Amino acid sequence: MNDTAIDYAAVFQALPGMVALLTPGLVYADVNVEFLRATGRSRDQMIGRHLFDVFPDNPNDAAASGMRNLEASLRRVLATGERDAMALQRYDVESVERPGEWDERYWSPVNAPVHGPDGSVVLLVHRVEEVTELIRARGGREGDGHGSRGRVLEAELYTRARELQDLNERLRLAHAREREVAIALQEAMLPARRQVGHHRAAVRYRPAVGALNVCGDWYDLVDLVGGNRIGVSVGDVVGHGLEAAGVMGQLRSALSAASRVAEGPAEALNVLGRYAHVVDGAESATAVTTFIDFDHHTITYSSAGHPPPMLVHADGHVECLDRATDPPLDARPTPTPRPQACTTYDDGATLVLYTDGLVERRREDIDTGLNRLADALSRHRDDDPETLADAVLFELLPAGGATDDTALVVVRL
Repeated sequence: MNDTAIDYAAVFQALPGMVALLTPGLVYADVNVEFLRATGRSRDQMIGRHLFDVFPDNPNDAAASGMRNLEASLRRVLATGERDAMALQRYDVESVERPGEWDERYWSPVNAPVHGPDGSVVLLVHRVEEVTELIRARGGREGDGHGSRGRVLEAELYTRARELQDLNERLRLAHAREREVAIALQEAMLPARRQVGHHRAAVRYRPAVGALNVCGDWYDLVDLVGGNRIGVSVGDVVGHGLEAAGVMGQLRSALSAASRVAEGPAEALNVLGRYAHVVDGAESATAVTTFIDFDHHTITYSSAGHPPPMLVHADGHVECLDRATDPPLDARPTPTPRPQACTTYDDGATLVLYTDGLVERRREDIDTGLNRLADALSRHRDDDPETLADAVLFELLPAGGATDDTALVVVRL
């Protein structure tokens, strides 16, 4: 391969199939020669015009659904950033030679996104394969004795494709409604980012790919009784979706209440562990909680089977708070006092709590993930909490989306 630049505009025009480029507003940005040939349109009739102004539904067909189905597919690509293959479509096209007359046409469309530098969808690739002749061929020649059977097969193929399209649309609408409920539930149960006195905090929540935007990971920041103190916690319930989110809400609320009256984080987790025994779905749940005393510059902490918090000192040294680690919340049949430990910090330090989705990877030792996190925290220690949180997620989470849920809390001390 030499260094001569490839003329991608020429390649696009030479593609053997019908291909069009649409803006996010569904306006034609470009079409290739084959698209013009198959539809009988000129570039002037298409470029800069809205897709459905050029190709509306057949007004003589009350059951026409091609326009609706195509728009739904394109909107899905814009919303998800993922390719969408459509079922076989009947989508009639007005005759160029005989305005007002409509040709019965069948199509097999595929729609795909073109992503910009920021990951947003900037163009839509609309590729279409016309199968009208195939459908007609299946009908056979009139009077050859096979036409009747062929027409039955054609009708069956089209009917099944249309039923599948309608079913998929109903499922997507149901999923969209469930997702709206899930998001409202998640927002109600998790606190928004907040100012902790004159100290700054940032929170982040990232569900696993395909997890309905809700999961069992949680975080909490609470004001503690007595002195200039707060409690910061994160936890993890096994599973995804609404059921895991419901369990998460119960455990988060219980720990929030217990922290306000407990002597320390170990006692708060003792109470939470007893409660977890009577909550269905709380099996193997983990949590870690820290009590920060801003007057005395101390952090007291305790962990129930959870990855250790990280304390980033102002000089860049990262301290792993792992001296008070115990089994998960419901691991013991009888209550046993949990351990707790205490450490000190200077002004300008940063406390970071997270869930295992941030550091665990398949076929990789957990220490590798912890070291990766510590390195990122040290390098970005001078960033404000919001910027630091974004940088950590960008560097540690997979580009295509995490396979496990992730919660992250960053507090500047």
